[in-house]
Amino acid sequence: MTQSNEKKVVVIGGGTGMPVILRGLKEKPIDLSAIVTVADDGGSSGRLRSEMHMPAPGDIRNVIAALSDVEPMLMELFQHRFVKGNGLSGHSMGNLLLAAMTSVTGDFYTGIKEISRVLNVKGNIYPIANQDMFLHAEYEDGDIGVGESQIPQKGKRIKRVFLKPNPVFPLPEAVNAVLEADLVVISPGSLYTSILPNLIVPQIVDALKTTKAKVVYVCNVMTQAGETSYYTASDHVQAIIDHIGEDCLQAVVVHNKTIDPEVKLVYAEENAEPVRYDIERLKSMNLEVIEEDIVVEQNNSLRHDTHKVADVLLSLLDK
Repeated sequence: MTQSNEKKVVVIGGGTGMPVILRGLKEKPIDLSAIVTVADDGGSSGRLRSEMHMPAPGDIRNVIAALSDVEPMLMELFQHRFVKGNGLSGHSMGNLLLAAMTSVTGDFYTGIKEISRVLNVKGNIYPIANQDMFLHAEYEDGDIGVGESQIPQKGKRIKRVFLKPNPVFPLPEAVNAVLEADLVVISPGSLYTSILPNLIVPQIVDALKTTKAKVVYVCNVMTQAGETSYYTASDHVQAIIDHIGEDCLQAVVVHNKTIDPEVKLVYAEENAEPVRYDIERLKSMNLEVIEEDIVVEQNNSLRHDTHKVADVLLSLLDK
């Protein structure tokens, strides 16, 4: 299959769920693009944002790692996090490289492209915006929380999230990727702090409404304390619809096997529980519901199976 007739797949998201999806898709004969949140304000990313007035590099770094094809030692170096040193402790090497390349080139996105070239990345990586931006949340009691790392800490039910400055101008290449896609995948991840910050940018909403691509959401397996406590699958979908409209989403992928009780106990310590897949309600939302065994257990934690999810997603290109 040549580049000219490869199907175009765009994955939108951030956090820990997105790289899992991308690792499986990068092995497929597709034209792959990732649109990644830059709203993180915690840890190394938060410090670099504050000191260098740049978009958050952490989620971008993890996506580069997922899509790169280099010697394991080089990737270990890229992902290395310093534990000692005044000023260095807590920073990852990849974040520092992204900050340095942004400084050298004068532009965050140009820095990403240069590092992607050096690390032999398959596909395109687009930050949702090429500017510093800040995530805000309005809770159901009317209170406002500020900052991706702080929003879940209040333990209140979230009504909506929004970005400042307003408007945020998305990277034009990201908008075009959605418009030209054959399939758009909304990745699993922290719903309000990793996924929705990408989707609520107005031009992205318009692109999702306009694109001829099928838009599919890979639903989370577990709830997340402070964000989606007690949420069912349809609650996750409803939150997306509330933010971007009913005509943007066509399908949802859910896991269809029972979670091991011992794994449930481990997650219960973090006030998390399996997402209940209320299939009938999902179908009543005029969505195609794809039920598959797509989760793998590793060290008493659950992750989407990168290869199984990739196979499921690619099957949608043939429908």
